[in-house]
Amino acid sequence: MPDVRATIHRITEAAEAFLRNLEDPDQRAQATFSFDHGERENWHYVPRPRAGLSRGEMLPAQLNAAESLMAVSLSVEGVRKAHSIIRHETILGEMEASDGLLRFDRLEGLYYFSIFGTPGSVDPWGWQVDGHHLSLNMTVIGGERISVTPSFFGANPAEVPHGAHKGLRILKEEEDAARSLLRSLDSEQTRRCTIYPTAPPDLITRASRKVEMGERVGLPASMMTADQREGLVRLIEVYVGRKQANVAREQIRRIRSAGLSDVHFGWAGGHHPGQGHYYRVHGPTFLIEYDNTQNMANHIHSVWRDIDGDFGRDLLREHYKQAH
Repeated sequence: MPDVRATIHRITEAAEAFLRNLEDPDQRAQATFSFDHGERENWHYVPRPRAGLSRGEMLPAQLNAAESLMAVSLSVEGVRKAHSIIRHETILGEMEASDGLLRFDRLEGLYYFSIFGTPGSVDPWGWQVDGHHLSLNMTVIGGERISVTPSFFGANPAEVPHGAHKGLRILKEEEDAARSLLRSLDSEQTRRCTIYPTAPPDLITRASRKVEMGERVGLPASMMTADQREGLVRLIEVYVGRKQANVAREQIRRIRSAGLSDVHFGWAGGHHPGQGHYYRVHGPTFLIEYDNTQNMANHIHSVWRDIDGDFGRDLLREHYKQAH
């Protein structure tokens, strides 16, 4: 995995540069934790108090370093979506204010960066950015392997209904690729694909620290045509493709190696835009969940998770086994 190691090297350098910019001891104390600190797995996608150093507390050079860390960890498209989600807080705040609802937590500054452990060390380390509708969690093992989940992207509104940004859909591909796959199914496939009569009000796994989903349900790829399987892969690539290209290719390789035929696509809720809907893509090693039911089906939550490897758990088990 030489390409992945090169990417890890760039991420490590960016994390070290971020830390060098934290000259104030109080800021450094806010942003740094031991690797085994409980905050490493304490993630969420709702507005709430968080640990870490917020964008709003950073000086310009510090913010540039934080954004550079995101840039080397994500693809161009992933960076675009992440920045759009952060800017979306301003749009959401303006919409709520026009409806007479004043919120003081709709701020672009309320996204928190944290470093766990020591970047560049032979020991495991990781970094996180966590805020409303955005949670990126990365764990580096031995400078050679990396875990990039949980990875959460959300948008409220899913489509901006009016104003200067009317029509903006940050997570357009996440919805449209799934709808395209759904439309390609025949009646029997659609029946098999339907996992609930109505869409649940949120992701089933919420912000759990470990995936607890149970058996795979829905339509397996083994019952799809070749074109439909290609559509399923395109949907998976929307989520995996948010990460840097070398990492994304390695993740797709792992998914295919575990068995694409055993990946299930499940849908719940309406089939038409504007109707509440939910889908999941559940494979032997990974889970994708998407929900758009809140705010009159104009509020998306989406997450990509590794069933055994969120926060690098599988890689850490192997690392510690080899070390001892």
